[in-house]
Amino acid sequence: MKKHTHYDNREMETLRGSSIPSAILASEGVRFDSAEDASVFFARELDYVKQQSYDVEYPELTALNLFPISSEADAGAETITYYTYDKTGLAKVIDNYSTDLPRADVNGTPSYAKIKSVGASYGYSAQEMRASRLAGKSLDARKAESARYQIDRLTNQIAWAGDVNSGLMGVLSAGQNIPLYTIVAGAGGGTTWAEKTADEILADINGMAKQVARTTKNVERPDTLCVPADVYMDISTRRIDHTNTTVLAFVLEHAPFIKNVVPAAELDADSVDTNPYAAAQNGAGVAFLFKNDKRKLSLENPMPFYQYPLQVEKLETIIPCEARTAGVIVYYPLSCLIAVGV
Repeated sequence: MKKHTHYDNREMETLRGSSIPSAILASEGVRFDSAEDASVFFARELDYVKQQSYDVEYPELTALNLFPISSEADAGAETITYYTYDKTGLAKVIDNYSTDLPRADVNGTPSYAKIKSVGASYGYSAQEMRASRLAGKSLDARKAESARYQIDRLTNQIAWAGDVNSGLMGVLSAGQNIPLYTIVAGAGGGTTWAEKTADEILADINGMAKQVARTTKNVERPDTLCVPADVYMDISTRRIDHTNTTVLAFVLEHAPFIKNVVPAAELDADSVDTNPYAAAQNGAGVAFLFKNDKRKLSLENPMPFYQYPLQVEKLETIIPCEARTAGVIVYYPLSCLIAVGV
């Protein structure tokens, strides 16, 4: 704290004009020369908390660290418009004097994604400020970290499952038109990978890749496979019969295009907040195969995380926080595949 000398002048003025400094000065055991000194001290404290909070990262929120993130749109925009182009026309064999050359052209179809705000706040009472000064300790930064976490958690939830009420789309939202892969039952009669042999699991993974290749004439080549956390633990330790090679190691070594297999607890059979199929199909885990390329899909966050100047309400200082997101835009739905029931 001794090295931290910057503070926000606007926040100091707001504090000085409030009743908080005088309330703190009237307390026994708390010493400031003036209300201005108290305002400067707590302005520095709050600024320090903000600096600490802004760099907090939460790797357990998989979407924020997995999907390509774009902040190209302005934070003031209400929608994002993007165009899908398709080549039209044809060519034909002509002679030396042909004048009726067929026309080739390009058609563009516009699509729109809404941008919505995600908000939270945190604050400190006058008593918390008194206690901080009396004990010689900094204000508790965990409140700021909690506000940051709640915004990131909701953004992560939207990235996976979308938000029906606001119209935001996630990668598992039905409106994305991402194809589904039908998992066939194994020799034991079950469809989940826990009930299947190693060879049957490999057949499912290979079948997913083959469906994308067949549907797109090998144009799309997904390179990342997301699976539920428990499924990842299983395939990373289960050995293929008569070998020392695990299912995961075999996929990463031999699959022609899959370069990364990622565990995501958001895809678990009981993750109803992020997996729409968990509730809809009696607890079905989901595998998500996609091309990790921002030209194929991106998590659109025009304003990732912002903390506003403090606001004083009676004897409490409140710091509003906001982010703006459009969810996930999937530009090429056929570059992805969803397998339900792994």
